[in-house]
Amino acid sequence: MTDESEQVDAYIARQADFARPILTHFRALVHATQPQASEAIKWGFPHFVYAGKNLASMAAFKAHASIGFWYSEDQTPTRAEQGGMGHLGKIASLSDLPSDDDLRAMLAKAATMIDAGAKPQWMERRQPREPLPVPPALSEAIAASPAAAATWSAFPPGKIRDYAEWIGEAKTQATRDKRIAQAVEWIAQGKGRNWKYEKG
Repeated sequence: MTDESEQVDAYIARQADFARPILTHFRALVHATQPQASEAIKWGFPHFVYAGKNLASMAAFKAHASIGFWYSEDQTPTRAEQGGMGHLGKIASLSDLPSDDDLRAMLAKAATMIDAGAKPQWMERRQPREPLPVPPALSEAIAASPAAAATWSAFPPGKIRDYAEWIGEAKTQATRDKRIAQAVEWIAQGKGRNWKYEKG
């Protein structure tokens, strides 16, 4: 058993009584349908990875669980009515899940899209955001650090925007100064604002 699988075991074990059967069932179904899929904890909840891409994910909350498919935006009627994370609505028991055949079809569709080199549908619809002005204080602090300046000049627009947004959202001068100091440290190390969540 891999370390990642042990982490998924631990995640399932600490969930509420109603959630464990749901997560266990979907996990088994994924591996039966896509045996080559591996497991990982990303953003704090289990993901199933196929050919290096996120195939599906599952999570548990206080009163419901959710299941999502990264390469599909197909929603069940329950999801369209209830909202919530994922594609199947708020799942409170095994009976709330679609049939196993339907779930297998969803997994097969997602795997086919990955094999075809498609992008996740949410990425296809996402519109590029307008660039944000970089706060002058951040620019000055970066310029004073050669390592940060070198990284900053090579950053893509999205990473620059993330930092500009973070600094710009500071409510007080003290918070802004603290964030700028942290930003320069991370940038000098080659890290984006959201580096903690960029694994995988």
